[in-house]
Amino acid sequence: MSQAKVEQYKKDKANRKKIMAQEKAKRTAGKVCAWVILLALVGWAGYAGVDYYQSKLPVKSVYTNLSALTDYVNGLTPAEE
Repeated sequence: MSQAKVEQYKKDKANRKKIMAQEKAKRTAGKVCAWVILLALVGWAGYAGVDYYQSKLPVKSVYTNLSALTDYVNGLTPAEE
């Protein structure tokens, strides 16, 4: 081995714990980001699915006979000033 390689090996060996901790942190950060993205996609797909399902449901309408109320309002006379 050349002297440069020996020096590099010693340097790497001295910082091995630090380097391994950094690599572990990068892997953990990558996994966390992947899970966040996956959860966002699943949440969006679920929301879109529910929205699509609800848009396809029949509209519930309520009909009422307002003729009595209309007759009452038309029968009112304005108050004289």
